[in-house]
Amino acid sequence: MARKITVEIVAFLYTLLFVYASVSKLLDYQKFSVQLGQSPMLTNYASLLAWLVPVIELNIAWLLVLSKTRIIGLYAACSLMVMFTTYIVIITTYDDYVPCSCGGVLESMGWSGHLVFNIAFVLLAVAAILVIEKQKLAIGTT
Repeated sequence: MARKITVEIVAFLYTLLFVYASVSKLLDYQKFSVQLGQSPMLTNYASLLAWLVPVIELNIAWLLVLSKTRIIGLYAACSLMVMFTTYIVIITTYDDYVPCSCGGVLESMGWSGHLVFNIAFVLLAVAAILVIEKQKLAIGTT
């Protein structure tokens, strides 16, 4: 029971995070697009990513809401957070000033704060995935 609640909480937190972040980005699309364009790594892809990232976040949130697709959503959420985290590591070693394009309140975090935040969310997803996969194994062996 506690494991199921853990998975539910992680799925809820990710859903909240991705819906909030994507809606913030879409509501201030122009700002988000400009910030992406200021990244030396993303300049050429800014207009595509400005739509693609929020759409992916919303789709992952939807996968997390549905119990049948939750495990796919958790793998997708974890993968996206690993990509965001990798981007932070690369961009902070590449350039001193690149604006955060996270959207909403998350923009106010510094890069080191984002790194800790992202790593924590990656670990939460991994924990939830392990709980589900362990349950699948237990059910398969009985």
